[in-house]
Amino acid sequence: MSPLALIKERIGSSRSMREADAAVTPCGVTQRSAALRAADRAPALRARLAHHRVSLFFLLAGPGVLVMVAENDGPSMLAYATTGAAYGIGFFIPFIVVTFAMAFVVQEISARLGIATGRGHAKLIFDRFGRGWGTFALADLVLSNMLTLVTEFIAICAGAQFFGIPAVVAAGFALVVAVTACAVGRYRTWERIAIGLAVGNLAFVPAALFARVDPHQIGTAFVTWGGVPHGDGRMAFFTLVMASIGATVTPWMVFFQQSTVVDKGLTRADLPQARLDTGLGATIAALVAIATVVAASPLYAHHIKLTDLQNGADFATALRPFLGNTGASLFALGMIEAGLVAIMTISTSSAYAIGEFSGDGASLNLKFSLRHLFHASAALSAAVAAVIVLIPGAPLLGITIAVNVTATLLMPPALIFLLILVNDRRVVGDLVNSWHANVAAWSVVAGICAVGFFYTLVSIFPNLLK
Repeated sequence: MSPLALIKERIGSSRSMREADAAVTPCGVTQRSAALRAADRAPALRARLAHHRVSLFFLLAGPGVLVMVAENDGPSMLAYATTGAAYGIGFFIPFIVVTFAMAFVVQEISARLGIATGRGHAKLIFDRFGRGWGTFALADLVLSNMLTLVTEFIAICAGAQFFGIPAVVAAGFALVVAVTACAVGRYRTWERIAIGLAVGNLAFVPAALFARVDPHQIGTAFVTWGGVPHGDGRMAFFTLVMASIGATVTPWMVFFQQSTVVDKGLTRADLPQARLDTGLGATIAALVAIATVVAASPLYAHHIKLTDLQNGADFATALRPFLGNTGASLFALGMIEAGLVAIMTISTSSAYAIGEFSGDGASLNLKFSLRHLFHASAALSAAVAAVIVLIPGAPLLGITIAVNVTATLLMPPALIFLLILVNDRRVVGDLVNSWHANVAAWSVVAGICAVGFFYTLVSIFPNLLK
């Protein structure tokens, strides 16, 4: 049955499509959206009945891969490149694996909450904790998202600059792509566009191969965790540690994955596929992040000063003598892709949260003509960030590192909300955290809080690191 036929069947012949769009269920989802969601799930149901496990996984995959690969965004890739240029292959390669393991723990909970409740994260916080805490969580998200969106446009403009494309053209193109994808009125179409673009994240892998680094050196890094500086260099090193955490565990990821799991219509039967989807995404993203460190490591080996590098284009240009024109071009293209996918996902996470909080509706299946707030909030957040990034003379690399550090500092409240919700049997029923899941999750919270507290302390008393 076609989506249109499903819609007509659900709403009855006496209602028009416009009336169906205006009719909102108690969970804030229009009948049209629910019908399209059911139509999108039909192939997965057929695959499950036919026991086609591989087909079933690929039909249900999406939110987990997207949230992880999109977190390999502009500021994240610049942070990874900075670690490779500043410290080479050593501490940060195994540390990246640890941070993505942390991300998996957090995002598996997000997916499970969406499946258990059928509600987005903002709606769940509002219902469970009340308007006050809901407003606080929303403000935390919107602030961090706006800061991050600015850096996504920085990455796109920087990558485009390597190819001689003016910043205003690059920013305008990225804005048009993000807004158009969101406005198509169909979650499935938006997800396919985003995943298609996300494949470009793998450009950093061949770029790393052009660096011709000895694989034994990479293997040794996992054993020795070397490269930790002494003396005056410790503060800069610790700032990059903070930035690397902020490059993998951020508030928008929680809101985005829980809402997309709901928008995709995943059910309890789909939980194994949702976990595999998240694990696959974490694995791919970690591989790409490590490749970025490796690709930038020749700058460390040849003693190129970080003060000479201000943005992604400077990185790509500086790497050209070591990676060749092809390797440097792949690096620059990867920066453009990283920013573009992140703009789509991060602006959509803000739209989901605002739509859920306002009750106006939160679904990519909503038509723009009847749900202005959802689409307008996504477009407006991206547009404001695009305008800010075009301000001349900004210290681009410093901004991107600062945004990742800020993301780490803003993460604890989001994690605490998440863990209270997933341990509340009234909210999630028998999908509550097991004891070992709680040990892992609270270890992540304790680790991020400890790192954030220590960073704040040494920022006030820098002599503590000497």
